[in-house]
Amino acid sequence: MSDHSGQQIGHYRLTRLLGHGGFADVYLGEHIHLGTCAAIKILDTRLSLDEIQHFRQEARIVAQLEHSHIVRILDFGVEDDLPFLVMSYAPNGSLRQRYPKGTRLPLQQVVAFIKQIASALDFAHQAKLIHRDIKPENILLGRNNELLLSDFGLAVMAQSSSRNELRDVSGTIAYMAPEQARGRPQPASDQYALGIVTYEWLCGKRPFQGTYEEVVVQHAFTRPPSIREWLPEISPALEGVIMRALEKDPRLRFASVQEFARNLEETALLEQGNAALPPVTSYESPIASDARSSNDTSPDHSPGRTTGDVVYTVAWSPDKRRIAYGGHDRILQVRGATTGECILLYKEHLGSITTIVWSPDGRWIASAGLDQSIHVWNTVTGQCQTTYDEHKGMVLALAWSPDSRSLASTSNGSDNAIHIWSADNGERQLLYSGHTNWVRSIAWSPNGKVIASGAWHDIHIWDCQQGKKLSGYRNHSTWVRALNWSPNGKAIASGGEDNVVHLWEPLNKGHLLCQYRGHATWVSTVLWSPDGNWIASASKDLKVHIWDAATATHASIFPVRTTSTYAITWLSDSKHVVSANGNGSVQVWNVKNDLTP
Repeated sequence: MSDHSGQQIGHYRLTRLLGHGGFADVYLGEHIHLGTCAAIKILDTRLSLDEIQHFRQEARIVAQLEHSHIVRILDFGVEDDLPFLVMSYAPNGSLRQRYPKGTRLPLQQVVAFIKQIASALDFAHQAKLIHRDIKPENILLGRNNELLLSDFGLAVMAQSSSRNELRDVSGTIAYMAPEQARGRPQPASDQYALGIVTYEWLCGKRPFQGTYEEVVVQHAFTRPPSIREWLPEISPALEGVIMRALEKDPRLRFASVQEFARNLEETALLEQGNAALPPVTSYESPIASDARSSNDTSPDHSPGRTTGDVVYTVAWSPDKRRIAYGGHDRILQVRGATTGECILLYKEHLGSITTIVWSPDGRWIASAGLDQSIHVWNTVTGQCQTTYDEHKGMVLALAWSPDSRSLASTSNGSDNAIHIWSADNGERQLLYSGHTNWVRSIAWSPNGKVIASGAWHDIHIWDCQQGKKLSGYRNHSTWVRALNWSPNGKAIASGGEDNVVHLWEPLNKGHLLCQYRGHATWVSTVLWSPDGNWIASASKDLKVHIWDAATATHASIFPVRTTSTYAITWLSDSKHVVSANGNGSVQVWNVKNDLTP
């Protein structure tokens, strides 16, 4: 395309070339009467009379996009059959110029950027416009460093041109959704591109690399590499939000780009700025060898899980003979606890697996994924008995009733409700809507009549037959992540992001029995020993604390030898705690001698 610098187009004299794209050039223009500056985009093609008319219709629509994070289109026209757009000028350049390729941005900054861009895109989608070319080069910085989404001209020009290379696959292939590459863009295509941008800002690189043809194929058929390969501290929930935006099938992405941004922001806030992998990831501190007895099995990589796979959730069977693992690859694997042998694979989830819970009788597993569905399936045959799809967000907590007949579940959807439903047929039995925030933990009482549910510094005790709140506990200062009833049903152990475990009596006005303050980071798991004398509590810093439930003293601390998620449980003798780790290892701690006064 020839250089138009010095020429006049419309009411603007083109002073210099600002940038060159695949089908258009952008110039800095000065208004011949007002002396004001604007950016002038000139399409590198000539349009027919019909196309010119279509261009004007589309340009009028885009010109109506008055939004604080969208570059305004001030004027448009066609001269010598060349269409042009006049846009407000952003003097501080683009985010690509501010942050060159390979730059990794802090999570908080990424969330703030995505929130602004998603707001602009959602506004455009409401006007029935698809941007088609989301990338850092098209995100500009305004005079006050606010983000301005640019190049909506591509939507205008692509929809105005009869040329297939514009109309069908306009955009930049590195960020292009599979359906857009096939010539069928939709609003979810912009969400996918924004997901690629999010991935790039966090990791310093895009998920797919190679030639044009190779990247097209990867977008269509290859799952993005786990973000943990470059950002080990990211949590499964946070990675899951991004991976959902990158689903191949647009129907599996968020309902809107605004919903993607909201989930990203809220999940990041829940992590308190610590993008860490729940329940634990951080560092390992040495513990004196005489404080424990530990036996580890070596990692066993059986079919369905490789060293490159990422485990998000681990669960013990009630008889402690089997361990279930699930994660990024959407495959749930059941292994023998002592042999490491793969016993069963379950492959029916459409999204990464984030939650696994065994039924108390050991016959069933309930598993939840980023596809927002919960599957109940047989632990011997692998046959799915039922699914539950009534949640409008990612499942945050899931618990079986003591009789293995019902499940209680909740999500990060907008209703903050807990659903009780049948494990046999998935029919909803009750909806508890007493919480005003997301619920992060659920525990049934041993007799199955009452449920404890924990949210933001608030625990509700309620009747699971009628949904009536019976009492509450509000002594935690932040999110409650873990709940466990004592074996006799008279006390509850609760822990969360205030790093403190509380033991209290739900039927005695929440009377506090004692507090354990030995954890340095937030508590993800609390478990009473079968005899009710001890508590095992696990925290985000890869440590398990075992202590006297009566006095919150006599604590022993054990390091967990993994860099990913893990699950602990007591053996029936109340003398051993075992940990199943995401790397495939198992640790056994003999706590009898350590804790006996």
